[in-house]
Amino acid sequence: MNALINMQGLPSFSAITPDMVEPAMDQLLQENRQIIQQLLSSQQEYTWKNLVEPLEKAEDRLSRTWSPVSHMNSVVNNDELRAAYNAVLPKLSEYATEVGQNGQLCNAYKQVAGEAELDRAQRKLLQNALLDFHLSGVDLEEDKKQRFKEISQELSQLTTKFEENLLDATNAWSKLITDESALQGLPESALALARQTAAQRDQEGWLLTLEYPSYLPVMTYADDRQLRREVYEAFATRASDQGPHAGQWDNTEAMERILELRHEQAGLLGFSNYADRSLAKKMARSSDEVIAFLTDLAERSRTQAENELNELREFASEKYGFDDLQAWDIGYYAEKLRQDRHNISQEELKPYFPETRVLPGMFAVVERLYGIRIEETRGIDTWHPDVRFFEIRDSHNHLRGQFYLDLYARPKKRGGAWMDECATRFFTDTMDQIPVAYLTCNFSPPVDGKPSLFTHDEVLTLFHEFGHGLHHLLTTVDYPAVAGINGVAWDAVELPSQFMENWCWEKAALDLISGHVDTGDPIPDELYRRMYTAKNFQSAMQMVRQLEFALFDFRIHREYDPRRGGRIYEILQEVRQQVAVITPPAWNRFAHGFSHIFAGGYAAGYYSYKWAEVLSADAFSLFEERGIFNADTGQAFLREVLQQGGSRDAMELFVAFRGREPEIEPLLRHSGILGPQGQ
Repeated sequence: MNALINMQGLPSFSAITPDMVEPAMDQLLQENRQIIQQLLSSQQEYTWKNLVEPLEKAEDRLSRTWSPVSHMNSVVNNDELRAAYNAVLPKLSEYATEVGQNGQLCNAYKQVAGEAELDRAQRKLLQNALLDFHLSGVDLEEDKKQRFKEISQELSQLTTKFEENLLDATNAWSKLITDESALQGLPESALALARQTAAQRDQEGWLLTLEYPSYLPVMTYADDRQLRREVYEAFATRASDQGPHAGQWDNTEAMERILELRHEQAGLLGFSNYADRSLAKKMARSSDEVIAFLTDLAERSRTQAENELNELREFASEKYGFDDLQAWDIGYYAEKLRQDRHNISQEELKPYFPETRVLPGMFAVVERLYGIRIEETRGIDTWHPDVRFFEIRDSHNHLRGQFYLDLYARPKKRGGAWMDECATRFFTDTMDQIPVAYLTCNFSPPVDGKPSLFTHDEVLTLFHEFGHGLHHLLTTVDYPAVAGINGVAWDAVELPSQFMENWCWEKAALDLISGHVDTGDPIPDELYRRMYTAKNFQSAMQMVRQLEFALFDFRIHREYDPRRGGRIYEILQEVRQQVAVITPPAWNRFAHGFSHIFAGGYAAGYYSYKWAEVLSADAFSLFEERGIFNADTGQAFLREVLQQGGSRDAMELFVAFRGREPEIEPLLRHSGILGPQGQ
């Protein structure tokens, strides 16, 4: 019995085996092709009911079947599952291009778009679909269609290979420390995790890895400079031609080829570069507008960032007699300066953010904002014992959505944090499907029998991903293609996630999400004051770092020239000269691990984080004016943004909520950016 075929309800994760994947997907792809053929041949006149709805059902079934496979490949990766996943990828790519290039289907959709009685969401879905047909090459001549399909297939394989190389390189490196004095400076929580990691691998001592909960404390607290350098080098050269595993999982060729193929494919569609192609489905109207936006932010931030770095240099020199600040020293001395200036550290805050308070507290925040209730459900089949499952109900006790929560870092799990779809809302005369999400993080697991303790940065990350989750789960749009995050302009998709982060700084919300792990006491007022005062510590340095990533991403896609190749590190160097204040060592291979743009959905779109931050800061400023738990404002955000999904243009939704177009000042104020001269 294949657990992936005719899947009803939630996936049976424990029953899914790698050998089921290809047969199930082959069967579904074949059935979908037959459905399309049947629908097109049996109708003279196409309507929503006889064409679009049955096709949406077929596509939904396909994505719900693939979803647990793709998810398990990210969170419990192994060789057999990876092989099965990779065997299906080209088939999915071929099918997607085939559907996108089906001229008869495109014409049928055009006919449906002329129906008079369509609602707004249906019209938006059809508008998006017709754009997708164009962007899939439906208008191309036959030989170019074939080339487009070949490129799509190869890109699908290359981006997956990039991610696999990064995962393998991350997993390959570890360092066993047998003398605790070598780890001087590390807080007890980091030492306990390193001890636990060693024990789990049948080793004695303290095991350091490149997983973030292990990497970050070393870079922030380890007094041993040589150790910091060694760990930094291993992390900064992953999947490259440099470092301890030089050439072993090298992404160099994949990166060059990805840029080459994206450029060629954009050219087939009549775009002059891939950046222009990427903007076809974004809020930003032109690549010039994006560059101007990023450059403006850089000009407003750079002087202040230089001042912040100079302060750090002076501090390291005067307090510690240290005058040679390298990349592996920045985090360490920045933490010392933060403690010196604000008398606060992430470590001091950790006992106040046990998972047992943060999670119910976060749920309480959104309950107050949106009038919903979140409850845990036990006994649900999951992919790992650590995974928990929750349900969201509205004030009438109607089930609105469900989500899996996978919080802790572990081997064979992709790094970072993300929200992904398990099922999307879909309501018709015969369908009654609520949305289901996966929320995935890589936090420190519980150690020594105590609940997991989060840094405040991790609390921000959790709220961020939950914001994405709410966008997916609270939609009231009935058609998957424009429900939740689907159909939302990519540079607006971060609005609900970044918006949620704001509550992590508000005292009224912190009283809900924090409580000392031993006593349950709230964060004392004096500690909160220190924490809030330190909020924008080195904020301009952080701002220019994000702008460096965004400009680099946009420029390598905008300026690609087949005669010159990707010029990846050449362009990165130019961008750093323009905006950065810290220059990493020549052997740093940051781009080789930049999976957002080479393997995720952010190609020529990393600027979206800053773009959406303008939206989220301005949206939150309305709560600042009216009260951060103002129920009417919460209901307005729910009604005008979260529930609407991709059924209307992002700017239209923002204006409906805020009463005007977005302004940049709230972002600068929230970030503590004072202006071009740092004044």
